[in-house]
Amino acid sequence: MDELATLDPFPADDFLDMDEDIPEDLPLHEHFRFTADKKQSLLRIDKFLADRISHISRSRIRMAADARCILVNGKAVKSNYRIKPLDVVTIMMERPRYETEILPEDIPLNIVYEDKYLLVVNKPAGLVVHPGHGNYTGTLIHALAFHLKDDSCYDPSNPAVGLVHRIDKDTSGLLVVAKRPEIKTHLGEQFFNRAIQRKYWAMVWGIPKENDGRIEGNIGRSPRDRLMMTVFPDGVQGKSAITHYHVTERLGYTSLVECRLETGRTHQIRVHLKHIGHPVFNDARYGGDHILKGQTFSKYQQFVRNCFEVCPRQALHAKTLGFVHPATGESLFFDSELPDDMRNLIAKWTYYANNKEI
Repeated sequence: MDELATLDPFPADDFLDMDEDIPEDLPLHEHFRFTADKKQSLLRIDKFLADRISHISRSRIRMAADARCILVNGKAVKSNYRIKPLDVVTIMMERPRYETEILPEDIPLNIVYEDKYLLVVNKPAGLVVHPGHGNYTGTLIHALAFHLKDDSCYDPSNPAVGLVHRIDKDTSGLLVVAKRPEIKTHLGEQFFNRAIQRKYWAMVWGIPKENDGRIEGNIGRSPRDRLMMTVFPDGVQGKSAITHYHVTERLGYTSLVECRLETGRTHQIRVHLKHIGHPVFNDARYGGDHILKGQTFSKYQQFVRNCFEVCPRQALHAKTLGFVHPATGESLFFDSELPDDMRNLIAKWTYYANNKEI
């Protein structure tokens, strides 16, 4: 078995955020180091690293190699380099590693289900899920560390346990957390096999032509803005992504839609809905925070601005979650109430649609 360095679970977040080549005159900092076993067989370095770093894809590793961040025996290598016995692999970045110890923080949690194997939490909007660049404290991971501090089997610094999936900071809704490694592995397989039931509710701009639709388009990082994802309809770039939607209400110049994920890509619902011309209401990153539909009258303009204040984030909620319990085999299904900001937003647009006084 390969000799592995002891890894902290979340420095990979910095690695995940790396997109651009590093200028040669910047001092570099070591983030990871691995030494191949003396019996190591020839293996591509992207596969070698993907097996050793959690929450990282081979495509991200290839980007790091292109940016000359991956060194073998002190020299930068390409992603097709083949690891040999006793090779020393290091990942260097321009930022020093941040402190990764997960300290318990007494942050309130809305737990909708819990047993000795797992729990399901209803995350509020505004709460970051994982520590990452600029958010090293005050996350859901820190809240879970406090809640489970008396569970001797749960180590918040162990990536083999904890959150099985993520949702964005300003998206609310249901998440499942594994307390045991074998539970996380089993749930991860359900996600990989698309056996998880997930539905999101979103308020979007405009009225889709069809009640039901299927959006298919590869999703990848935007070449113009690395903080955004985009659809590559040619099917060459990005990763395959499929979203199904159903229009539940038409409310003036907006609609309430239910989305079912067939895949789980970064910002998938937000990117796909923008792609078909219906951005999520008040989604600042994808253009939904502007008045995209409606009238030019000042009274209507003020009404929409009031709606932005009522729901000051993207109007997206992970409403349902269903899976098979890895330990008991029981089929579990959870349905959450919409948070107050989205309910109030829907109420305002419902009143507008019914009265048309604005």
